[in-house]
Amino acid sequence: MSRIALVTLVVDDYDEAIRFYTEALGFRLVEDAHRPDGSRWVVVAPTSADGAGTGLLLARAKGEDQEARVGDQTGGRVGFFLHTDDFARDHARMLAEGVTFLEEPRHEPYGSVAVFQDLYGNRWDLLQPAA
Repeated sequence: MSRIALVTLVVDDYDEAIRFYTEALGFRLVEDAHRPDGSRWVVVAPTSADGAGTGLLLARAKGEDQEARVGDQTGGRVGFFLHTDDFARDHARMLAEGVTFLEEPRHEPYGSVAVFQDLYGNRWDLLQPAA
């Protein structure tokens, strides 16, 4: 069996990104290892009961090309999908943490959803799939 273990997210600053993902989104810090070249291997992941799921490798932008992509890695489309088992709880918690939602929650045949943006402007869906 195969699965995607990590997805790279280009960020401006490691510590700022760690703070946002762990505090505002409630992710856990899986790894923060300093590397000899001055970079860091930083992995965050949503907290789940079974520990399963895909983590984010937070990679600090290097050079103009990467810096230009911070916050717009998917061309303005929703690029990340955060599933929850309690939409109302997580939506309220994220609002209290200052997360910017780009729309009011809506209820679709596939579940409850609202688009939000991370600290850099990348678009995410907060989604509680329909049962």
